[in-house]
This record gives sequence, structure tokens and C-alpha cells, in this order.
Amino acid sequence: MEHVPPPAEELALLDQELVRLDARRLQLLNRRAWLMSVLRAPVAPPPFAAPPARLPATPFGWGPPVGAAPAAPVSGASGVQNVLLVLGGLLLTIAAIAFTLFSWGEMGIAGRSAVLATVTVAALAAPALLLRRKLSATAEALAALALVLTVLDAYALHAVALPDTDGLGFAAVSSAVLTASWAAYGLALGRLRLPLPAAVVAGQLPLVLAAWAAGAQAVVFGWALLVTAAADAAVALWGRGLAVRITAGIGAASAGLIAMLIGLSRSVSADGPLAAASPGALLLAGAVVALFGAWRAPKDWAAAAGAVAGLATVAAVGGVLRTGLPWNWSVVVYLLCGAALTAVVRVRVPQPVGRGVLAASAAVTAGAVLWASPAVAAVLLGPVSLLTDVWAGAPGSVRGALGPSMPWPDSAASPVVLVLVAGPLAALYAGWDRVRGTLLSPRPGWRVAAAAGAMVLGWGAALTLPAVMDVPYAVAVGVELLLVAGLLAVAVRQAAGALSLTALVCALVGAVSAGLLALAAEPATYAVFVGLSVLFAGAAARSRAAAVQSVLAGASVLCAIVPVSAAGASLGWSAPHTAPLVLVVPAVTVLLGARLRVAAVALTLELTGAFGAVVAVALAVTDAPFLALVLALCGVLAAGTAVRPDRRPVAGYVAAVLFVMAAWVRLAASQVSDPEAYTLPVSVIAFAVGYLRRRTDPAASSWVAYGPALSMTMVPSLVVAWVDPHWLRPLLLGVAALVVTLVGARFRLQAPLVLGGSVLALVGLHELAPHVVQVFDALPRWAPPALAGLLLLALGATYEQRLRDARRVRESLGRMR
Repeated sequence: MEHVPPPAEELALLDQELVRLDARRLQLLNRRAWLMSVLRAPVAPPPFAAPPARLPATPFGWGPPVGAAPAAPVSGASGVQNVLLVLGGLLLTIAAIAFTLFSWGEMGIAGRSAVLATVTVAALAAPALLLRRKLSATAEALAALALVLTVLDAYALHAVALPDTDGLGFAAVSSAVLTASWAAYGLALGRLRLPLPAAVVAGQLPLVLAAWAAGAQAVVFGWALLVTAAADAAVALWGRGLAVRITAGIGAASAGLIAMLIGLSRSVSADGPLAAASPGALLLAGAVVALFGAWRAPKDWAAAAGAVAGLATVAAVGGVLRTGLPWNWSVVVYLLCGAALTAVVRVRVPQPVGRGVLAASAAVTAGAVLWASPAVAAVLLGPVSLLTDVWAGAPGSVRGALGPSMPWPDSAASPVVLVLVAGPLAALYAGWDRVRGTLLSPRPGWRVAAAAGAMVLGWGAALTLPAVMDVPYAVAVGVELLLVAGLLAVAVRQAAGALSLTALVCALVGAVSAGLLALAAEPATYAVFVGLSVLFAGAAARSRAAAVQSVLAGASVLCAIVPVSAAGASLGWSAPHTAPLVLVVPAVTVLLGARLRVAAVALTLELTGAFGAVVAVALAVTDAPFLALVLALCGVLAAGTAVRPDRRPVAGYVAAVLFVMAAWVRLAASQVSDPEAYTLPVSVIAFAVGYLRRRTDPAASSWVAYGPALSMTMVPSLVVAWVDPHWLRPLLLGVAALVVTLVGARFRLQAPLVLGGSVLALVGLHELAPHVVQVFDALPRWAPPALAGLLLLALGATYEQRLRDARRVRESLGRMR
């Protein structure tokens, strides 16, 4: 029976064997290092090299042996060798070129031919001998020199033996001969890496140079490039070696794309079917070559080649069919040809190729949509010009309201293009179940994207159609209102998602465009904005999604602000006189907000109503009495909102601030020089009300209870005190502020402490300002910067402490009521 040692014994044996292997490897590395030093050294090696002593094993049997010196690093001899060979080859090449160009005439015809032929033959034969001795790097260098010498031989042959021949024709023949010669040479010496890629590079020239020598037309150049690309594609598919295939692939892509560009340019500029047929044939042949390569190419290259084939087919067929049509309708022809490419889903082709063809169809479609998009933008943004000339009168047609932003006769095909793109997208959405198993293999989200795209494009087509047809102004406005209504219906009926969001966004953008368009005439303004407000309100009532309801409710309020604001202008009122009328909209939003059950919708409604209040304040800002009235009315609305417990924390503060601001503005408008006579009684009453509030609700903030009462008197008095040349008012105000500050600190009330301290500091600054100015005038100019620097140094040195102090002050204020 075979003896199987126990695991511990077997592990010890393995460790001993690994130690012996490491020792043997070290011996071989040392011997290798010595041999390389002998090969590099100019002197003779020593007569013998002592073998290294056997080193003891490591205690645990792994890692390098104890006491072992590190192996000699591998020399960079190969890198140095390559550099030397490259430099030598370059010098020889330069010498050969100089000899051929400048020293040629110093020798006879026999000598010249013999020298160049001998050198070329020697350079071509040397790599074979070097490869046998396994000197591949040297062989590559001499092969490169040999290739350059063959080019010089061709030049010398033309300069001496055939000087009267055409240079371009001779270059075409020479490049063909060199291509074949280099290819045969590379195949014969298969271990050389340079000749075959060089042959591929040289092969790009013969046909192009031949066409150039013949003075051919651009299409013939295209055919020459296409045949070259086809040959390159064949080499890229079946060539020998990775370098050859990569070089051929680059050549095929470059030559093929240039040929396609030549065919496209000639096809687009053709003025008849016969003129477009020749570049069309070139493009179709290019498509065949691309498909031929795509069928056998790797996955990524196959998709790219399929896309090129699809684009070339569209350009070829569309270029012939579009002749005789204006350019704007030519886009429709190309679009239809691009749509025909989708038939590839019914053909059995490799999946990458099919996806590339479909990508070409998508690219053509996207280009057509981009061509038509300026017309949509002109309809949406053209009415912006009406903002500078509101109610100038309804134009005779809709183009008069859009301005000269678009040459509409040249955009007649824009709606057709958008409809032709929207139709397949809608069909894709409707026939989703039939598409899922085909070449498309679309993702689930693509169905929603197709529906959204169809909706947007259809809406854009409906928008641009009235402008293209130049319908009357009233018809265009009605069409835009109907579009908004239809989109709102879709947004309400669809569940909250991508389709509903798309319809909602389109409806909002369309509403803005319709509103701007309606500014041309007064009746249109009222009709459009009232209609939009009703549409948005009705859609908000029908929707079941809270987010959609909120957006629609806010849009309804914003649309309602415009006709209310325009009513004052229709009645001949000034802007300040119109401001109280605008507050009708915020008042309605306050009432509706209290009745609505959905909190998000109510909040949005009230916020947009608050925007209406801001508009009213902006209208009244030029007339102080009306501004005070508007602020007081806004305060009433805020107080009405604060009745609701959930709005009280914010609306209460807003109401207090608005009432105080209204009182201040009223006093300033009345040019009152002693505001205390008016503010003190109100402050006393407000203070009593705040005190009662604190008695009934100890948790109430001091800002709600005492803030309005204190600011009602102290702030106007502070404003008057700053311009009062006497000392009595600042003194009384400072004493009152000091008392308020001490009371706030004693009872830990935030509002008295902050307001009293702020007023006291400002009064003190006002009183000390003249003396501070005198002190600064008396100081030398260098003193203020020096003092500022010392202050900054002190603050920087005690920054941590100051930060802690500020944090403690903030926490203390936060604990106050």
C-alpha cells in the first residue's frame, strides 16, 4: 500500500522542497547576471566563476533563504538596444535620402544604379539573415531602411530613366508596385512586423493618385476612395496580424467616410435626378461595403458600420427623390427614407447591424426634428415682443403678433415633419406588445418615452400650423387655448407619471405662449386669461394627484391676477389705485385655502395668492397713502390666515409686520414730525393685548405678544431721532430702550431684549458719531489701519473663545420666549 504521510509531515516536506527550489532559482539568476555582464563587457571575462554557496533554509520554510542577497536586477539592455537601433536606422535613412537627392549627379549612370541597387538589395536581404540569428530588433530596423530605399529607388527611376513621364501617373504606378512588393516581402518574412502595415498604408494611394492624374471629377475620386476602403475592409477582416488589421481598419474608415462625404455633397448639390444618380450610386455602393464589413466585424464596429450603411442609403435614395423640390420639403423626403430603415426589424440580420441601422434612422429623425424646432420656438417666444407694446391692437394675422423672427414661407414643412415623427412614436406606443420580441428589444421605459415624444411633437405641430398657414389672429389664439385644454385633459386623466408630467409641462408652456399672444388686444387679454384661469381651476378640481392639483391651482391663481390687474388700466386708474383691486385675488385664495382639505393644494394656493399681494404692493409703491392702505389690507388677509392653527406660526408674524409697516408708511406719508403721539396709544393697546395673550397662553412667543407694540413706537421714533438735531428725543428714546432691554433680560423675553438692545445701540451710535468723526480726524492716517489690524489679530487669537461666546448668546436667546 502507498504510504500517505500525516498532514504535518507532508507540510514539512513541501517546505523543504520549496526551499531547494528557491536556492536553485537564485543560482540560475546569479549565473544569468554574470553571463549578461560578460556579453556587455569590453574585456575578457574571468577564467571561471565560482558557483554560489548553498544557503541555509529559512526557519519556517517560506520566503527567501536567510542571508540571501537580492537577485541582480534585470538590465534595460533591450530598451537601450531599441533606442540605438532606431537612431541608427534614422541616420542611415537620412544618409540615403541625402545621397539620392544631392549626391546623385556626381556619379555616372552605371555607378548610381549599381550603388542604389546594391544597397537596396543588401538592406532587403539582411533582415532574413538577422532573423535566423534571432536578432529581430535589428532586422526590423534594417527592414524599415529597406522600405525607405525602395521609395528612393522609385524616385531615382523617375528622375533618371523616365523623366518625361507624368509625375502623378508614375506615382500611382509606383505606389501600386511598392504595395505589392512590400506585401510579398512581409509575407515572405512573416516575423517582421513592419512591412505588412506599411503595405496597407501605401495601398491607400494608387487609385487616388490615378484619379488625380486623369483629372477625374469628384465622384470618380469618391469611387477610388470607396474601392480602396473595400480593399482595406477585406484586409481588416482577413489580414494577418493585429497591427495589419488595425491599420487596415483605420484606412477603411477614413477612406470610406471621405468617399461618403464626397457622395453626400454632390448628391445634395445635384439639380436633377440624373445628376443625383451618380453620387447616389456611390453612396449605395458605400452602404453595401459598410454592410459587408458590419456582417463580419466585432459587435461595436458592426453597429457603427450598420449606422453608416443606413445613413448612406438615406442620402442616396433621398438625394434622387428630392430633386425638383424646395429644400424645406427635401427634409420630408429624407425623413421618409429614414423611417423606411425601420423595416430592418422584419429582416433577419445580426443584432448589432440592425441596431446600427435603427440608430441611423433615429439620427435622421432627430436631424429633421432639429430642423423644425426653430419654428416651434418662434411661436412660443415670438409674442415676447408684445410686452413692450401691450394692447397696441389685434393684428390682421398671427404672423403680425409673432414678429419677424422666422421666415415662415421657408418653414412650411415644419408641421409635416413633426407629425411624421410623432406618428411612428404613437404607433410604437400603441403596438408595444408586437414590438417587444423583435430586433428592437426595447426597455420598459421606452414605451412611456415614445408616448411623451409623440405628445410633445404633436403639440409642436399644432402650434406651428396656424403660423405656417398665417391664419387670423383670433383663430390662432383660439387654437392655442384649445391645445391647453386638451393637454390638461390628458394630464388629469393619466395617472401621476411621465405622461401626466409631460402633458402638464406642455400645457403650462402653451398657456404662457397664449397669454403673451393675447397681450396684443384688450379683449383677447381678458378672454384668454379668464379662460386659462377657469381651465386650470377645473383641471385642478378633476385631478386626483396632489402634486398636479397644486401646480394647476397655482397656475389658476396666477392667470387670475392678470385680468384683475388689467381691469384698473381699462377703467383708467393709475397703478396705485389699481393695487387694492388686485388684493381681491389673495382674499379669494385665503378663503379657499381654509376650505380645501388637501394641505399641499391649500398651501400652493395661498402662496400664489401671496404673490398677488406682492404685485399689489409693487403697484402701490409710488404712492405712500395707497401703499399704507395696501399694506394694512395685506395685514388683514394675513391675520385672517393666522386664525387657522396650522398657519398661525408664520401668518401671525407676517400680519404683525404688515400692520406695523402700514403704520410707519402712513406716518411718513402724513409728514408727522412727532410720531409718538400716534404710536404710543396704539402701542399701549397692543401691549395690553399681548399681555393678556401671555396670561392665557404662557407658551406664546414674546415676538407675537410684545413685538408689534414695541416696534410700533420705537422704530418710527428711532428714524426721527436720527435726523433730530436736539438732544431730548434721543435721550428719552435711549432711556426707554434701556428700560425695555432690562425688562427683557429680567423676565427672559427675547423680543424686548433684542428690540430694546438694538434701538439702544443705534441711539448710542447716533450720539457718539460726531465725536468719533472728530477723533478719527485728529488721528494720523496710519492709526486706523493699525487699530484695525490689532483688532483682527485679537479676534483671530481668541476666535475659538468668541465662537463659544456667540454660541452661548444664541442658545440663551433661543431659550427665551
